[in-house]
Amino acid sequence: MRQLWRFIQTVLGIIFRHPIIGTTIIPILPDGRIVFIRRGDTGEWGFPGGIVDWGEDIPTSARRELAEETGLELVKIRRLVGVYSSPDRDPRIHSICVALEAEVQGEMQVRDTLEIMEVKAFSVTSLPPGKLCHDHDQQLQDYLNGLTTLA
Repeated sequence: MRQLWRFIQTVLGIIFRHPIIGTTIIPILPDGRIVFIRRGDTGEWGFPGGIVDWGEDIPTSARRELAEETGLELVKIRRLVGVYSSPDRDPRIHSICVALEAEVQGEMQVRDTLEIMEVKAFSVTSLPPGKLCHDHDQQLQDYLNGLTTLA
């Protein structure tokens, strides 16, 4: 019985005491504008993305999250912008985020009205006002500077 309890504790520790893996998509429209979403919970702007579902790889998760949050189709992943793992990068949970630059197409449309307030494309010279959600300010700067970051 004691061994069973230790096993259960180990499994629960693995499940609940490890970071969650997610992806952020930096969507680039054919005209070069960058697509941002405005979060429903904080009103802050940021990039679309979310948690990788069980059985998904990063590209599949990125494609799904982009479609769910913006209505856009992922055409091509251009590059890895970075892997962001700081324990305080997301105020809700400890998550590790894989940020990707992606070519996208289609018509912008909020599909998840509980999570997303607005979807809008911005030129590099007129980015969304204010601080971006989570650590998306750093992700944006890394993208604009052509960096691939491990943070």
